[in-house]
Amino acid sequence: MPYRHFHRIAWLAVVLATCVIVFGAFVRLSDAGLSCPDWPTCYGRATWPKASDAEVAAHLSDIRPVEPHKAWREQVHRHLAATLGLLVLLLAWLAARRERAGAVVIPAATALIAAAIPVYMIGHHWPAFAMAAVGEVVLLVAAVRWSNRHLASVGAVTLAVIVFQALLGMWTVTWLLKPAIVMAHLLGGLLTFALLLWMAWRATEQPIRLVQAPVLKRWLAVALALLGVQIALGGWVSANYAALSCGTQFPKCVGLWWPPSDFQQGFVLWRGIGVDYEGGVLDGYARIAIQLAHRVGAVVVGLFLLGVGIFKLMRVPGVRGWGVALVAATLLQIGLGITNVLEGLPLPVAVAHNAGAVLLLFVLVTLVARLQRPDA
Repeated sequence: MPYRHFHRIAWLAVVLATCVIVFGAFVRLSDAGLSCPDWPTCYGRATWPKASDAEVAAHLSDIRPVEPHKAWREQVHRHLAATLGLLVLLLAWLAARRERAGAVVIPAATALIAAAIPVYMIGHHWPAFAMAAVGEVVLLVAAVRWSNRHLASVGAVTLAVIVFQALLGMWTVTWLLKPAIVMAHLLGGLLTFALLLWMAWRATEQPIRLVQAPVLKRWLAVALALLGVQIALGGWVSANYAALSCGTQFPKCVGLWWPPSDFQQGFVLWRGIGVDYEGGVLDGYARIAIQLAHRVGAVVVGLFLLGVGIFKLMRVPGVRGWGVALVAATLLQIGLGITNVLEGLPLPVAVAHNAGAVLLLFVLVTLVARLQRPDA
């Protein structure tokens, strides 16, 4: 154990990461993602503008109308993410401080990345990106060097991921909700959550020792991969405003089992920079294709997760409860997805659907982190 309270800090980070993901979904789904047109400030300030702020008009309101009721959501989300970043930095340093040069490498890389922010804010964008990139490379090289010490290595990787998450958050705003960036930002948040959860369980030292552990972990690895693909499809649906492209019908789509659709246009990942993607730019056929892909993915992934829960986990003493949890979380997530369509994407249900992805990740990553052979 790198520090006797390490596991407590890790669990606090897991809780905060969950809050950041769910609140981020609330920001995105309530159309507040561009309510602060600059980064990392919001209309030039650390908080957010009020309706009575006259100086705002002279700063950035010529780019976008000021909406204080939305701006606070975006900026609070940024502050939560920044707090999580500090926790991840602390965990990475605690995990690496006993490694060779670890006590110096983590702070030095972080200082270089932090120094890039004011450089960016004064308009020197490419030097700022170069500084951040060097810091990222230092963290990743350190993670490889410490690969035989799992907590130190994963701590450095998690710090590198959350730094890249900050860049994605910036590009989400400056590139006007570009779908590929929005989807990557969602995946990065869930990857951060998964890495923190893995560290928390490993630091807590509560293994589940089973002879079947290697076989079960292979099934769980496939389940995680499939879930990752389905989450990416869900992010693509959201980023392209395709959630209601089939209307409020399920299982049919605009009255048909398989309506006309344009998969070629629906899955063009890069369309250049400078287009405002708020509200989406695709036509109905492309959005239908995205929605159909997500529905088909939900069937495939849902059946696989249910199969793993029922036929693998629930048949093994010691993980039956986790099998029940996986089945329940899968059914809940499917139910929330269907409700989103039938009820016209109500905000609480849409946010809960994002939280459902976090719950599924929690179950799968927990089992991967805790399952071990009896002789391990």
